[in-house]
Amino acid sequence: MKEEKKTKKVLKNKLPKAKKQFYYDLLMKARNEFMTQVKFHADEALTSQKDSAGERAGMATHMADLGSDNSRHDLELGLMSSEVDVVEMIEEALQRIHDDEYGICLDCGDLIAEARLAAKPYARYCTRCKEKRESMEDPGRRSR
Repeated sequence: MKEEKKTKKVLKNKLPKAKKQFYYDLLMKARNEFMTQVKFHADEALTSQKDSAGERAGMATHMADLGSDNSRHDLELGLMSSEVDVVEMIEEALQRIHDDEYGICLDCGDLIAEARLAAKPYARYCTRCKEKRESMEDPGRRSR
């Protein structure tokens, strides 16, 4: 039996200047939005505020309140971590624009559909490869 080797098809994707600027602007807008979210979650998770009685929030006196505070803290840290992951993907996409590799699937080398990039400008995989990856993942660990 003959084995087929899958090779990456596209090495560079020289976008027209207007398209490059369009995707750059989309990425910068998304980056600013996610950075705002990161700051919000960091403030929520890492700052101690006073409640209406003047006591430090997070210093619960009842075990149920302490559990709720810890749960909220963990949730904020998890959300912040997820947002930071997206910011890293955006930074990688900005670098790929600079290197004329933007819009190329990191798995198969095909071009990523423009509609997908317009909706999610930091997409790293074409729809087919992303679906294949998701079918192999644990549903609880899916990435963006």
